[in-house]
Amino acid sequence: MSQVRIEGLTKRFAGKPPAVAVDGLSLEIESGEFVVLLGPSGCGKTTTLRSLAGLETPDEGRIAMGGQTVLDVRGKVNLPPNKRRIGMVFQSYALWPHMTVRRNIGYPLRARRVARDTSREWIEETARLVDCAGLLDRYPAQLSGGQQQRVALARGLVARPDLVLFDEPMSNLDARLRDQVRAQLHELHGRLGFTAVFVTHDQSEALALGNRLAIMRAGRIEQLDTPQRVFEEPATEYVAGFIGMSNRLALRRQGDRWAAGDQPVTGDLPVPRRHAEIAVRLRPDDLLLAPPEQPPPAGAIGVAAQVVDAQFGGRHMDVVVSVAGTRLHAKTPLAGNAWVRHLAAGEPVTAWFDDHAAIYYGAGDERIAGHAPAAAVGA
Repeated sequence: MSQVRIEGLTKRFAGKPPAVAVDGLSLEIESGEFVVLLGPSGCGKTTTLRSLAGLETPDEGRIAMGGQTVLDVRGKVNLPPNKRRIGMVFQSYALWPHMTVRRNIGYPLRARRVARDTSREWIEETARLVDCAGLLDRYPAQLSGGQQQRVALARGLVARPDLVLFDEPMSNLDARLRDQVRAQLHELHGRLGFTAVFVTHDQSEALALGNRLAIMRAGRIEQLDTPQRVFEEPATEYVAGFIGMSNRLALRRQGDRWAAGDQPVTGDLPVPRRHAEIAVRLRPDDLLLAPPEQPPPAGAIGVAAQVVDAQFGGRHMDVVVSVAGTRLHAKTPLAGNAWVRHLAAGEPVTAWFDDHAAIYYGAGDERIAGHAPAAAVGA
């Protein structure tokens, strides 16, 4: 039996016309699974999380946790948050400033009327797990951002909840602390095996933490699969753009060849002949550059481009080029490419890529070629 089952969840917000934040969403989460809801602002991921927590009242749908129905709009069941056996870790930490760390962590236990001796034991055990046992007698104002987030995590776990909900918990941390807390959370989940739903717009967090990713768009799940499958096999162009294939080149068939605007493309694309217009998606690491007089390797796809900007990036150059008015980003390694150090705006280059590095999408946003068949779409 799945730990969490969401069926036909719909949430509308008043307006003219009403805004549909979540649109008939269904999802099953297994016990011990870490599911990440990933998408841009406004895609419905936070509203879904708040509906799970009981902080939003959906207009339609049903939610069950551990076999118990906590929401059934038709059946008029809607358990309040304190009856749902959940833990929640907020973006803003939401620590009580007048309480010590010990009392902040123990707040859910007091709300559930856990015995004092048991409460003390659980607080100290959970504080050790998240590496804040030495902070129990401090106040939030005496803590760094990373320490406050660990306290918030301990508070979300201390009551042994059936489900832990994370609402972009690392977005207020600087890059170094974010990496540190992310690694600690991944290790903690591996040790404790709690069931979790984690909301973020950061693909690196999603890839590192999730057992499965649900890429959301307009209140629906666009693709649901493992991080590896979503990264390597984005099922639609929307998913490809969001998961890091930021380069998009629109091509039109001209006889037996392809062109980007008025710029001819060399090489054979693995695209069925019935498609006259396509979009090519590439990651910056997979877009390579060569001097204009140097043809691309055999089997590669190439097109003439012009440098817009070039910046030093350590072991690579971040180069922006223009192809028929479309800007593309290339991360060009410096090893073996000393010539790219001296690129200047306006210089001609050849932009090229291996056909297996790209994914090709048709006019309907569906993948038509590139890599393996699409993963599960449209849950």
